[in-house]
Amino acid sequence: MISVNPESRINQIAKERLTRIGRVGDFIAKNIIPNLAKCDSNFVNLEIGCGHGHWLTSLASFRKKEFFVGIDLLSKRIRKADRKKEISCLDNVFFLKAEASEFLEALPKKVYLKNIYIMYPDPWPKKRHHKNRLIQHSFLRLLYNKSQEESKLFFKTDHVAYFEWTKQIISESTSWDLGSEPWPHNASSYFDDLFESSNSCSASYI
Repeated sequence: MISVNPESRINQIAKERLTRIGRVGDFIAKNIIPNLAKCDSNFVNLEIGCGHGHWLTSLASFRKKEFFVGIDLLSKRIRKADRKKEISCLDNVFFLKAEASEFLEALPKKVYLKNIYIMYPDPWPKKRHHKNRLIQHSFLRLLYNKSQEESKLFFKTDHVAYFEWTKQIISESTSWDLGSEPWPHNASSYFDDLFESSNSCSASYI
């Protein structure tokens, strides 16, 4: 059996993460920054877990003066989302494979999040797995650091326990104020079509 040095493995993981962040940063520099510059803007709207891009392409088609980015962990979903963008002839929405914290780390300091949309993240229903849920105090702080006054956070899930968890985490946050704004755009999505019902909440930058 080949012994693996734990420190070497940790260094390798860190190196791979930096490589992914660099790739995301290159995408942002080549695709998003030039388009923002054309409109003298430094704000993007971000969907975390964009799936096949149904919902975000619909929203982008209604708000053509704003810029949108959808990220997902699966390359197959990103390819399908890009196809929808091409069919709709949209130049104000971009899709890329990225983990949420890595995308935020790659985002230049001069670019801020206007609205953040999170739809149907993995609920990690078992209590011992709650630490894996996307909505955590640390993640809310990370979003806050990339946002500005008037930024909004929107969350939707079919999982009632995760919905209550999210409201509780936001209500305890010193960065975001739990609000009651309705879900901002009514359009179908891959996950909306799978679930019979859902709950949503919003939060405002403090």
